[in-house]
Amino acid sequence: MPKILAIEDDATTGKEIVAELEGHGFAVEWVADGREGMARALSGGFDAVILDRLLPGTDGLAIVTAMRGAEIDVPVLMISALSDVDERIRGLRAGGDDYMAKPFASEEMTARLEVLLRQRADAPRQLSLSVADLDLDLITRTARRGTEEIRLMPTEFKLLEYMMRNSGQVLTRTMIFEAIWGYHFDPGTNLIDVHLGRLRRKIDRPGQKQLIQTVRGSGYALNAAE
Repeated sequence: MPKILAIEDDATTGKEIVAELEGHGFAVEWVADGREGMARALSGGFDAVILDRLLPGTDGLAIVTAMRGAEIDVPVLMISALSDVDERIRGLRAGGDDYMAKPFASEEMTARLEVLLRQRADAPRQLSLSVADLDLDLITRTARRGTEEIRLMPTEFKLLEYMMRNSGQVLTRTMIFEAIWGYHFDPGTNLIDVHLGRLRRKIDRPGQKQLIQTVRGSGYALNAAE
């Protein structure tokens, strides 16, 4: 039974999250305070975290940043009444794997959480992947380019793994959304742009051959450096 930590200060929303997830077989621990939520998140033992953006005590961004700094890489689904693009980008850049604006349908929340958990549970078919001087260890979930180790957030790892498994192939936005987020269509968000931009800054450093390429009008590709 997957164990979920829900950090949400609004009592009505918190109770709805608990009822919805428990109805789908999840074990849920609900915390209403940011500081307590931070402590519980950093203690580990959860399969995923549902995290409100605005919390009393400690902000949701601080919590997810602290989790990633402590190398706690469980999926984080962020929820917030702050729905503008800049706020979504801040949440994703801080280390969130997905972002939902309030109000939201409980069924969609569950579906998105299941996608995040399913992606994490998929067993790797290989021990490692290599493209040019870029290596990805599927067991330890670490990346290395040349002699330099690269720290990846969970969604960055999934995105890089998908692109490396399909090296040399043009991947459309819809293909990426389906593989990484479970959408069978392009929802018109900038999730891909945010995560690809962050991944590029880590993988393709100044002076290195650029592996991640934008194919104008088509999508993206990861190609071996010539």
